[in-house]
Amino acid sequence: MSSPAYLALEEVVIRYRGQVGEGTLRNWRAMRIGPSFIKIGKAVLYPVSELDRWDKSNLVTCRPSRSLSLAE
Repeated sequence: MSSPAYLALEEVVIRYRGQVGEGTLRNWRAMRIGPSFIKIGKAVLYPVSELDRWDKSNLVTCRPSRSLSLAE
């Protein structure tokens, strides 16, 4: 079974394990921040490819700790 190309609002909340709520997503849409979305009539859909892109843009890269590099 292929994965969906778009997620509904409730599915986006589940994707982020409830750490981003429906109200937050609504506020972000109003302020034009957060992940990109499309609107078809009253339906708001989030393209999975855009959620993946947004995830990558918020990725925090850490450097290896000194103890790990000394152990090699």
